[in-house]
Amino acid sequence: MTTEPTYRRGDTGPAVAAIRERLARLGLIDAGAIPVQGEAVFDEAVETAVRHFQQTRRTTVDGLVTPGTLRLLEEASWRLGDRDLVPADEPPFGDDVAELQRSLLTLGFDCGRVNGAYDRATVAAVREFQRNVGLPADGVTDLPTVQALNRLNRRMAGGGLLHAMRESEAIQSSGPALPGKTVVLDPGHGGPDTGVTGTGLTESEIVFDIADRVRARLEKLSVTTHLTRGAGGSPDQRRRAEKANEVGADLLISLHCDSHANPAASGVAAFYYGNDRFGHSSPTGERFAGLVQREITARTGLANLGTHGMTWDLLRYTQMPAVRIELGYLTSTHDAALLASQRFRESCADAIVVAVQRLYLPPESDAPTGILRLAELRAR
Repeated sequence: MTTEPTYRRGDTGPAVAAIRERLARLGLIDAGAIPVQGEAVFDEAVETAVRHFQQTRRTTVDGLVTPGTLRLLEEASWRLGDRDLVPADEPPFGDDVAELQRSLLTLGFDCGRVNGAYDRATVAAVREFQRNVGLPADGVTDLPTVQALNRLNRRMAGGGLLHAMRESEAIQSSGPALPGKTVVLDPGHGGPDTGVTGTGLTESEIVFDIADRVRARLEKLSVTTHLTRGAGGSPDQRRRAEKANEVGADLLISLHCDSHANPAASGVAAFYYGNDRFGHSSPTGERFAGLVQREITARTGLANLGTHGMTWDLLRYTQMPAVRIELGYLTSTHDAALLASQRFRESCADAIVVAVQRLYLPPESDAPTGILRLAELRAR
């Protein structure tokens, strides 16, 4: 299997010229700086522009043009009406799709999450919109469909609220009891992709072990669980999201460890789907990220690095609330010693399961952070 290249400062050639051109079209570098003759260079200005682009897209900010960043640059080049959006097994992606989704939600047509993917939910919403305005309900977002959307001229404001209400309603209507719910556990990396390594520890092994402990606890509470990979597998993020969607999960929990050039970096952070650019996020994901973050720090002593909205593929393409938890830094001697400890791993598993229960409890039945115990959950 051929590995797609990653471009960084100092690289030259036609691919770098294409990257510079895309950045210039987005207004992130001076168009006049694109060389007419000679080789294009991935210089400091390009790296700064890439970092800015990654920051605005709520993805990993490293200044590298990976295949993922290159795909995001391509998506950013589309505006609604530039092309016909046609239903397909491999859906089109782009900012034009996100614009469409935002408009549909504002008008009350449920297309799910604003994720820039022309997926089944979006196609179904387009068909319903077309039926309502008297257009052929073929699910193709063509010029007449775009013109009909524009004529209604009811821009944003309501779409994000509508999705938030639906997420909240789904949690409330499912009830506080855990039996019957489905949780997908995603141990990061896997197989030849070991993730972060350090001090004799491997990220993929640590998170698989903790995920397995969470699985065992949830199954004792009659929760249906699925792992996105086995001990040796390594599906990409989109495939992991597809698996969670296929089983109709109520919640997805992804586990990782972190690293940093500064060995003093330490603590736990949690991430949910949040996209400021399109004014859309997962409010239930944000709430669960806060619950699990506080439970872990209360039970383990890890520093609380907060919760953050991101657009990584796993968070972006799941149809249910999803969180990614970074369980400490393997480059920190303090965190690595904790991660090597069986007691710490048990505490993390307890914290995650308690946070799952707290997500579904009504406010009057909830317990303070760090107080609720697994034995109490089994008694409910």
